[in-house]
Amino acid sequence: MEIAGKVFVVTGGGNGIGRAVTLELLARGAEVAAVDIGEAALAETAEMARSTRLSTHVVDLADRPAVEALPEAVVAAHGQVDGVLNVAGIIQRFVPVNDLAYEEIEKVMAVNFWGVVHMSKAFLPYLLERPAASLVNVASMGGLSPVPGQSTYGASKAAVKLFTEGLYAELLETPVAVTVIFPGAIATNITQNSGVSMGSSSDASGSKMKLTTAQEAARQIVAAVEKGAYRATIGSDARMVDRLSRLMPRRTTELIAKKMSALRAKPEAS
Repeated sequence: MEIAGKVFVVTGGGNGIGRAVTLELLARGAEVAAVDIGEAALAETAEMARSTRLSTHVVDLADRPAVEALPEAVVAAHGQVDGVLNVAGIIQRFVPVNDLAYEEIEKVMAVNFWGVVHMSKAFLPYLLERPAASLVNVASMGGLSPVPGQSTYGASKAAVKLFTEGLYAELLETPVAVTVIFPGAIATNITQNSGVSMGSSSDASGSKMKLTTAQEAARQIVAAVEKGAYRATIGSDARMVDRLSRLMPRRTTELIAKKMSALRAKPEAS
């Protein structure tokens, strides 16, 4: 679908990939309703954009009534909705499930999975009214093969994957193109915001790891919208995991477990 002149809703618009997607869409001539839980973060995005085609909306995606009220606010600001890009997401602490509190598990699922469900349910009636529309859900490389210490995060993103693929099948005969995105390692502050420090350019083994910039990830996500792509993997790491997890799932699980073992936090002494 064409980008210029269309109205897109972007979650996680206050930072990282969501902010970069917001700025990329604006640069391509679209109108954007940026959604985030952080008011200050959204204000920073608005300051960077300096565009009258941007509106900002402070919403907790885990709050279903708040999300259900969002379409009316977006239509009031922009007149229509042509696309929704569910980018927002959080990770868990790098600890095994055995050491993860239920509250932490529930928070990750509430934002990463239920946030996508809430947004999809709230906006689908509006998207179905358009002659052409787009629904994009960002999963993760971690939803393709498990990462020790991120089992809940991976489960939430695997749920997004299958939920999105189900929507694709259900909406085949409609104007809504449905796309699932699998980013690899992206240079954002998601780990720091989750209380995890991985360093800026090293993986668990201490070797240099190439990170995709948020801007490049945004460019590829917007290109997927334009093409109406079924899926897109972002980064050579995501493409490798995508292939290997299908060819040799057990071996890939073991390889990743060894690679990431240094990131797993030791259980706190009782």
